[in-house]
Amino acid sequence: MATRMKYITALAVVGATTSVSTMAQELVVEEVIVTAQKREQRLVDVPVAITALGGEEIAQKGLTNVQDIAFAVPGMALREDGPGSYQIFMRGLSNQYGNDALVGVYLDEAPVTLTGYDQLDVRPIDLERVEVLKGPQGTLYGQGTVAGALRYITKSPDLSAYGGSIEAQESFISGGDSREVITGVLNAPIVTDKFGIRIAAHAEEGGGWQDQPQAGIKDGNNQDLRIVRTKALWKPTDALSVEAMVMIHRNESELGLGYEQPDRTVTVAVDRARRLVPKEFKYDLYNLDVKYDLGSAELLSSSTYIDHNHHYPASYIGGSETIYQGALEGTDARRTRAHQFTQELRVSSSGDNFFNYTVGGYYRSLSTSLFSLFDTLYVDGDPTTEDYTVNDPYYDRDTYQSYALFADISFRFADRWEIGGGVRYFEDDQENWDGETFVEKDSFDSVDPRVYASFKATDNINVYASVGTGFRSGGFNRGEASNFEPESLVSYELGSKGVLGGGVFAYEVAVFYSDYKDMLRRGLVFDPATRETSQLISNIGKAEVKGVEVGLTFRPIDRLTLNTTATYLDSEVTEVNAIGNTTNLAGDPIDYVPELSYTLGANYDFDWGATLPGFFRVDYSYRDKVSYIDLTAFPRENTPQYSDDIALLAARLGMKIGQASIELFGTNLTNQNKWIDPYHNWTNANRTRPRELGIKVGYQF
Repeated sequence: MATRMKYITALAVVGATTSVSTMAQELVVEEVIVTAQKREQRLVDVPVAITALGGEEIAQKGLTNVQDIAFAVPGMALREDGPGSYQIFMRGLSNQYGNDALVGVYLDEAPVTLTGYDQLDVRPIDLERVEVLKGPQGTLYGQGTVAGALRYITKSPDLSAYGGSIEAQESFISGGDSREVITGVLNAPIVTDKFGIRIAAHAEEGGGWQDQPQAGIKDGNNQDLRIVRTKALWKPTDALSVEAMVMIHRNESELGLGYEQPDRTVTVAVDRARRLVPKEFKYDLYNLDVKYDLGSAELLSSSTYIDHNHHYPASYIGGSETIYQGALEGTDARRTRAHQFTQELRVSSSGDNFFNYTVGGYYRSLSTSLFSLFDTLYVDGDPTTEDYTVNDPYYDRDTYQSYALFADISFRFADRWEIGGGVRYFEDDQENWDGETFVEKDSFDSVDPRVYASFKATDNINVYASVGTGFRSGGFNRGEASNFEPESLVSYELGSKGVLGGGVFAYEVAVFYSDYKDMLRRGLVFDPATRETSQLISNIGKAEVKGVEVGLTFRPIDRLTLNTTATYLDSEVTEVNAIGNTTNLAGDPIDYVPELSYTLGANYDFDWGATLPGFFRVDYSYRDKVSYIDLTAFPRENTPQYSDDIALLAARLGMKIGQASIELFGTNLTNQNKWIDPYHNWTNANRTRPRELGIKVGYQF
């Protein structure tokens, strides 16, 4: 630990020292504008740790999904169950129990988190930027943002000029199939300065590498992906703007679980030759944002409706290190349907004033249904009983009606000081239905405050301190067991961000301590006589997380940009108040938390001749192994279960020829074949994607 802390500190010291020698150079680090606090601000002015990835940077790094983004943002990790199925963890917080997420996901103003297991798959296509807000965001963003928020900011229609682009890509996966991708963008001002549309379309085929030999399936995790996003912007007056967005997402994959073995094969439970139900991940999203400029403030109404359909298999095998020692395995076909409507109304101050504020209200109506048909194989060693059983179908339906009021107010004084605070009141009314009768009804509420202060040492250097809170709503245990209450988190953060050396050096550093209370843990009991498993989720845990985050960007010469980001996390379950067989004991590390993770990057712009600009980019990311502990499934001597340490190297070379462009790229250049997930003893873990080499051509008009 001491060595790693010294390493991170050295990065900051070296960067700061280097910047002093370049004080005379001109401003070259680009200023970043974000909307993390639901109003436009310079990144350096926001008293929150944020990683902002611009649209061009995302494209040059070759980030194609949220797993790629996780490797580009140290301290972020995923539990992935195939394309479109993610649980996102951040800042040392990971918990797979409960009804909601730990990290909320947003597409512009539209929340695309449905439940903890249902977050819509958003691909980084035609984006302004991605904002990763670290730490609890409960005051402004509500439940499901205990660990942070992930925001995709798309490009809006340009009402002044026609334009667009088309890109085609062909790439080759080591040991797998080729991947074909085509992306097109069209911007059309129908009525100049008044009304226009922007259409982004994306199609992807192939790219698989996983085989199921017993079923004769080759490269079965090929994806057949289609995405169309249309945005229409109407500005009848200078003060009023109305923007509508429709997004259609369709993805299918024959082997859609994403789990694999080191030899890149898929092992299916019960019957190794069984062809699983193909994975289908579909959704339609409709959003309407109405903004009115009040002069000193902006009024916003944002309405979103989502229709989601997810059809997928599940397969599990209790391996040799589990308590079942290979005697339990099962597979089932599942279908999830979800419908969600959200409405947010808020007013925010404009500009950077003596008095700044955001005040609003939020409503959500969500209904979800899950249907599963299980096949289970239990080998009990008794020759007089059958080992193979088919369980009854399982049906579950949940409805949520949520309400919230929130406010955040800050005051600026003595030119450089700002203090602020906010609070959010939340209420969640839930119902659970098993297909025959209403089983449960309950209501949960939470009040979540936030306070912060910042000091502007100069116009481009900000020092801040904050205390923030976050929460996740409660939920149901079936039967007579008590329901579980909301989780809560308090996080204390001290940080600084700024631009030095006349603009050639930018930095961001934060240290934090988080106190995770009412942590949900699971008790699990398997009855060999009935071959049934029962579980109870309770607020019986506490945890602590300490961390350091550093980000540095350096432009030593006009065309060269160097950057590094690093996160060190020390996480621990500190208390488990339970009797019986529970998931964790005090002293255990928190699941899915890498101790050290960092990135290194370099981008060099150059000219091949007077009219042929180009760039060369290299990116390296490293993540420590992550652990998993479940004492209801693994004997103590077999815990923790671990993933691998992962180091990924990528490079890209590009050139523009007038309005055309061509790029050569490679990802995972060293062809690492490592466990991303520690859950592999249940054959429920994904591995790093093999090396991919490709070419992309484009044309802008």
